[in-house]
Amino acid sequence: MISPQTLKVAIVGGGPGGLAAAIALSELPYVSVTLYEKNPEPREAGAGISLSTNAWRILDLLGAADGVKGGSKANTQQRNGYNGNILKVIKNPEHSDKDRRGAIRARRTRLQSALLARVPQGVIQFSKKLKVLENLEAGGVRLVFDDQTEAIADLVVGADGMHSAVRRTIFPDHQLRFNGMTAWRVIVPLSSIAHLTDITQATAWWWGDGGHVYFSPVDDESETDDPLFEITLRSYHEPEIPGQTVIWGVPATNEKVASRYTKYDPRVRAAIASVPEGQWREFAMFAGPRLENIIAWDKVALVGDASHPLTGAFGSGATFAMEDGWILARAIEHVRASPTRVKDALEIFAEIREPFYTRAFDWLDKRGAETKQLQADNKDLDFESAVRGRLDRFFGSENELNWIYKNDIAQVWKNYLEKKPELYLP
Repeated sequence: MISPQTLKVAIVGGGPGGLAAAIALSELPYVSVTLYEKNPEPREAGAGISLSTNAWRILDLLGAADGVKGGSKANTQQRNGYNGNILKVIKNPEHSDKDRRGAIRARRTRLQSALLARVPQGVIQFSKKLKVLENLEAGGVRLVFDDQTEAIADLVVGADGMHSAVRRTIFPDHQLRFNGMTAWRVIVPLSSIAHLTDITQATAWWWGDGGHVYFSPVDDESETDDPLFEITLRSYHEPEIPGQTVIWGVPATNEKVASRYTKYDPRVRAAIASVPEGQWREFAMFAGPRLENIIAWDKVALVGDASHPLTGAFGSGATFAMEDGWILARAIEHVRASPTRVKDALEIFAEIREPFYTRAFDWLDKRGAETKQLQADNKDLDFESAVRGRLDRFFGSENELNWIYKNDIAQVWKNYLEKKPELYLP
């Protein structure tokens, strides 16, 4: 059998989706992969990241699971942010004899390091900020970077996040909007807040009227004498500043952060005050409508946040992105002998992943409508009773989101092959 001609793939963005795509595609001997990252070195913005069964399944496929450890989310507390009353305790059903890894909260850098270790040497080029993406009539895509270097690729994978330059080029009419939410995040040594035992004993959400505070361990305590702990605050009604550039991971003052939480429980305020000046990072949240297509030009694919601007609504965005990259590699492998293999592979990729994201947007629309109705129904209730009502609704069925948190991406691919085996090209 004649080996397929080498396929040149350019991946834009070195987040989880880009790294996963680089790992999976590099395993194919007829694919030449280059990943272009705009930062001068590996860099991960944010604090912690939640990983569930779906994450372990894709990390196993990528060979990166052993490099990721974190704090257990076996039990999650839901509290009144103003007095600390525990309103609900969620026991995570993922902690079982079948897979004891369960749900964890890990440092984002741990996930990034585990994925980086699986990317072959020479694949990643740093300090490559995309400036121009051009659809070549003769075939392929031309990429031009800020440093004036250029590249030609048969396939471009846009893995460059929420504010994707690739998406802006291929879908210029698609617009993001600031959704009024701002988050402030930090990771601190557990020892610095260990005296606040009600804060550090478990993963917990402390709910307020216009925001919430989230606390969680992000290290496996068996690994280190002083594990790290995450504090993330979110405000729901921040003003939009016209003409303001995107705020993502920029420093925020202690005064600015603390000013949003003056009415919260003293333990919450003490935890916030314990953070050294200069360590808070601010993230303005943007979102956009569902894309009708996550492929374009018969040679560009969007993965991760570039394809579904959901603002982390499910806390599983990194896993979605990794699943995208793996499925794209399987699709290319599946049609490797086709004379139109890139086009064919992208159509398979879209057929599998677009319905998944449509379902996610539909679920959020439904939840948004239900939230408005709950607020109307509970307008005469006191704050704590109203929060209890919302929690009972959204945590009432532990199986409601199994299609996300227990998604088996390998089985998804097997199901596709069983449905359309005639597409296989040896």
